[in-house]
Amino acid sequence: MLKLTKKADYGLMAMKHLAEHADQGACSAKDVAEAYGIPQEALAKILQRLAKVGLIRSQHGMNGGYTLTRDPKMISAFEVIKAIDGPLFITSCVTVRGECGQSDRCTIREPLRKVNESIEQVLKNIKISQMREEPEVLRVNEAQVDKPEIDKPGVDTPKTSKPVELVTIS
Repeated sequence: MLKLTKKADYGLMAMKHLAEHADQGACSAKDVAEAYGIPQEALAKILQRLAKVGLIRSQHGMNGGYTLTRDPKMISAFEVIKAIDGPLFITSCVTVRGECGQSDRCTIREPLRKVNESIEQVLKNIKISQMREEPEVLRVNEAQVDKPEIDKPGVDTPKTSKPVELVTIS
């Protein structure tokens, strides 16, 4: 199963938080950690990595904390993940060296390279500014919403529907 590391998850959450709170100035590691229930020590290390590669800026002092160095529309999820976890490879043959013990007999090397390339491209196209939860929309029978009548056997209820937003409370 392809899966992001917890560190990458935390890094993306922190970048999104910094983008959403940019108008309030720098955010401390403590504030971000508390907002998402992330261990503060782990987040501090992640933020240091992001600062080291230039995705965020660290500010010391009374109003210190972290800010993005670029517009969140210009920072990709791929950049964040790569800064935290290094290059993205789904198999050992899709590496810089490109070799494994099965290289001579492998028949799936090229298809896996294409999969790796596709995943990388998708992550490059997702910008930090786009990383937000979309509300789920359900289609609910209008008769149930507007007219809570008891269904009678043998009588069809109109199948018109309208969207209803579900709200998740944390």
